[in-house]
Amino acid sequence: MKLLIVEDEPQLLKSLEEFADDEGFLYDTASNFREGMERIGLYNYDCIVLDINLPDGSGFDLLERLYKEGKTDGVIILSARNSLDDKLKGLGLGADDYLTKPFYFSELNARIKAIIRRKQFKTNKLVRFANLVIEPDQYLVGVNDLENLISFTKKEYAILTHLINNHKRVISKVSLAEYIWGDYVDEAQSFDFLFSQIRNLKRKLKDAGAQVEINNIYGVGYQIQAL
Repeated sequence: MKLLIVEDEPQLLKSLEEFADDEGFLYDTASNFREGMERIGLYNYDCIVLDINLPDGSGFDLLERLYKEGKTDGVIILSARNSLDDKLKGLGLGADDYLTKPFYFSELNARIKAIIRRKQFKTNKLVRFANLVIEPDQYLVGVNDLENLISFTKKEYAILTHLINNHKRVISKVSLAEYIWGDYVDEAQSFDFLFSQIRNLKRKLKDAGAQVEINNIYGVGYQIQAL
């Protein structure tokens, strides 16, 4: 699961990052309207945690533009205003939920997971690619069925599912690194960390008898294909 956290209050943003780390979510952050728009233009998210009061724009405007572009990301609005009009406006623009500050992180966690469960219920719960079977709700990957499970780290699982979801195109190493590591990718001196994850992922798939291959398209990126 990957989140986008749009929040301009530094202390709350830090707390939200710690919460996401504790829950094992992958996430990107944005501290203003402009950064939020850039993020949703580049990536799809399972859930966006969206503050309404941003320094350079309104979260309502971001929400409106999100759905005008046909995006289906789940959205939870965060607001210090406990106003019925604001709640109705946000839900009317397409938000899935509305949470008033201050809030309990346990409640935010429950609401995020409820949104993601609803999204997954609307689609086929099991994802199949070649002889791989994926159960997204529990992060399970098996060969032929879910009795022959392959053990992946969180990042290996994220790389695999991202490649499968985009199997018809080549994913650049920069795009893949940004998807998995978000803002922290800028701190890396090289892509060795990505190469290591890909190498381990390939080995585990081969050892398990998965009929897939991750191809390194030299100078371009990676693409997964069924054998």
